[in-house]
Amino acid sequence: MFKFKIIQDLKSNDEILKIIKNYDYTVRNGKIKHLKDTNLQFIEPTEYLITYPTTLTIFEYKVNEIANKPFYIKEHKQKYNLKEIKQILIKLKI
Repeated sequence: MFKFKIIQDLKSNDEILKIIKNYDYTVRNGKIKHLKDTNLQFIEPTEYLITYPTTLTIFEYKVNEIANKPFYIKEHKQKYNLKEIKQILIKLKI
């Protein structure tokens, strides 16, 4: 049986929470897990699920990427940076 140890709990992004505070949403914090007896690590992203005024699932990954786009919108199947995410969420208000 696989045994995991949680190395780090990932917190939600305060800037995104400020923007979506008027929406119906749920947040599930992410985790970085270590598979015991190996050197493998797994990252569970922080998930923002917006249910009203539209359904939108945003995943925030903790990565060191050259493109610096740690956000992924499931419905759009595309990566975004924080500035782009803010613009998309603000457009939802209109």
